Amino acid sequence: MTIDQAAKAERFRALHERAEPLLLPNPWDAGTARLLAGLGFEALATTSLGVAVAVGRSRASRQEVLDNCREINEATPLPVNADLENGFADDPAGAAEAVKMAAEAGVVGASIEDHTGDRRTPIYDFELAVDRVRAAVEAARALPFPLVLTARAENLLHGVHDLDDTIRRLRAFSDAGADVLYAPGLRTLDEMRIVVSSVDKPVNVVMGFADPSITLEQLAEVGVRRVSIGGALSRLALKSFMDGARQMRAGRFGFVADLLPISELRQAFG
Repeated sequence: MTIDQAAKAERFRALHERAEPLLLPNPWDAGTARLLAGLGFEALATTSLGVAVAVGRSRASRQEVLDNCREINEATPLPVNADLENGFADDPAGAAEAVKMAAEAGVVGASIEDHTGDRRTPIYDFELAVDRVRAAVEAARALPFPLVLTARAENLLHGVHDLDDTIRRLRAFSDAGADVLYAPGLRTLDEMRIVVSSVDKPVNVVMGFADPSITLEQLAEVGVRRVSIGGALSRLALKSFMDGARQMRAGRFGFVADLLPISELRQAFG
């Protein structure tokens, strides 16, 4: 740990405590991290999906995710939150080890989810899910700086459309010591309001799965404290790439009219 990492950690924690929600975009490499910093964002979060597609697979390895955490942390002075999926392990000790390793890579926040990665049984049993969060929290508290630990209840993304069980899990994760609670897959303001009013910790909402007409002001009104986008910016970039490549394959080049000017890129990275 460095003094700089401790300062980042304190700043990141404070960003969750104000009335205005923290906008937390998800770059996938040093370049996109620097572009987002240049736009004035106050903190960044990694995206495991963004890492996976960058290396040409459906899922990245733990080492690839940790290397990406280090790359993004070193690209800007902003606090970074790590998307650690399920910690790349089923057992609580493995989840705790992932948090420790992410901290060593320079991040000041990390998330652990209850998705198993197995399509047949996508969500960990309740008690194991809570034990995993508790172990991750203990690892975070053992660090020499106040890492913000986010616990994710993944029901809604994996066919378990049970908001009551999702809230039950989030409450248990809060009791286990999680600092931020996160249920990806909330789509409407009503669902978000129900979750926020049912728990006692800051709630993260990911807009990559939500009604896109919802505004930041509306999210603030229902009490959301952090707003991320998951792999959406990566997917948006890849859509633009594929659209251009398909035009090129068809012998058309109209996409060049929409290119970001080279001068703007040089200014951003100069």
